[in-house]
Amino acid sequence: MHYLIHGDDSPQFAQVGLDAAICYAKIAPEVPHALHMPSHIFTRLGLWQQSIESNVAAHAAAAAYVSKTSGPGAFDGETVHTMDYLEYAYLQTAQDRQAKKVVDELLSFRQGENPNLGMSYAVAAIPVRFALERRDWPAAASLSPPQIGYPLERFPWAGAMISFARSLGLARTGDTAGAEAEIAAIKSSEDSLREAKDTYWANQVEVLRLGAAGILAHVQGNNQKAVELVRAAADLDATMDKHPATPASVLPARELLADLLLELNQPEAALKEYQQALDSEPNRFRSLLGKARAANQSGDATAAHDAYQKLVELSKPAGPERSELAEAKAFLTN
Repeated sequence: MHYLIHGDDSPQFAQVGLDAAICYAKIAPEVPHALHMPSHIFTRLGLWQQSIESNVAAHAAAAAYVSKTSGPGAFDGETVHTMDYLEYAYLQTAQDRQAKKVVDELLSFRQGENPNLGMSYAVAAIPVRFALERRDWPAAASLSPPQIGYPLERFPWAGAMISFARSLGLARTGDTAGAEAEIAAIKSSEDSLREAKDTYWANQVEVLRLGAAGILAHVQGNNQKAVELVRAAADLDATMDKHPATPASVLPARELLADLLLELNQPEAALKEYQQALDSEPNRFRSLLGKARAANQSGDATAAHDAYQKLVELSKPAGPERSELAEAKAFLTN
């Protein structure tokens, strides 16, 4: 069941893996990874509530195990891997208060057991996701590696994700020199990965560098260069499969391109990119929102209505409502 799910953890095969996902958790109901694995398929299909339920159960089992074996404040790969999937699903449903609780729990940890790739991805990604998915640029600009006694520096691509978020935040808040410094840090991580012949992660980091450089070029007024760089990031990203350590990238490059095109008042071009992004990552909050805005600006009221309607249906805000949901509801009532 485990390998059936991994084998189908891609946009083109996810539907085939749904039966295995539904069955797996029932086979070993006290095993964290068995409880978590269905969410690989749920995430690929944009079934956010099912992913949340899967990872709430998996995280509880993982946390109970590591607390018993290692004591309070400890965490292991299962603990934070489930948290990354949970963070991602909460943010796609606009449950920002619940997502903040996941970040706070991560920052409360003090001891990581047996550092590995999956742990490192989650440790870096969770706070980055919280800032970028909400487009909170000041928060992104001020990100730093979580101070939880974890050797994140052993994984260059993890630091690159934090630098990517910082570069976007700094560029969007007017600190172009700071953004340039973060892009240089991303390039340094990429170079170290290429020297180690770690091609997959070097290319993943290159996607981050191109995207960040494109947004900086846009902020500096060079929009032609900006589109070229971000499109190169999206096209490179499209050549690679998602790594099983992650539910998704911290900001899909195709969505970043669509956002840029929409900002440049090219709604028809943006709409095409948003649809392509949604083909790979169904039911993403930001892609649905962008599709609705692009369709509306393109004069396609039906497509805008459908996208806004889907956004409202998927969102379950537990606390202050995102302004984007108010925008969607206002459109639907007009």
